[in-house]
Amino acid sequence: MGAALAEKQIPNQGPADEEAIARVLAGEGQAFEVLVERYKPLVARIVAAKVPRQEAPEVAQEAFIRAFESLANYRPIKPFGNWLAAIAVRASYDFWRERYRDRKVSLEALSQPQLARLESEATGRDESALDRYEAWELLDWALGHLSAADRLALTLVHLEGYSVAEAAELLGWSGTNVKVRTLRARRKLRRIISRAFPAGGD
Repeated sequence: MGAALAEKQIPNQGPADEEAIARVLAGEGQAFEVLVERYKPLVARIVAAKVPRQEAPEVAQEAFIRAFESLANYRPIKPFGNWLAAIAVRASYDFWRERYRDRKVSLEALSQPQLARLESEATGRDESALDRYEAWELLDWALGHLSAADRLALTLVHLEGYSVAEAAELLGWSGTNVKVRTLRARRKLRRIISRAFPAGGD
């Protein structure tokens, strides 16, 4: 399924984005609440697709904190929602970078049915047969062996359907970097799966 970078229009209740931003930059910090309420569903949706459910509220809050702290750097060349979406993606990236530093994950943590589903999902043999949440939970095991950058590039392009150009814009990378990382991540994932499911193994 393809995914357009631009999100659905956010209902425009209260002052326009530009007005709210100007008020915040003028020292009226509480005006940022207008933007938080307006874009809370957008940020929640982005983060929920990339981090564990129980961690999503904290990561979403971190995204808004970063947006507030860097608001002076926003330039209205593109919609505010696009700028905020990129911040939410990068906050998710940083979550995984911290979480998977020196993390060890054992195959024993998964049951045999889960292992079978993981193999089919990660190798692309049976994508439509899995519930999306369960698929994400199983893939989390294998994706946990990747670097945060490789994990997020692979997730955006191959699991969420963003184009290379869209993923590059969200991540602040070059298109070439996204292509290289997704290719490398796919190869690493295949090696992880092949070790977990050796040819001729049980």
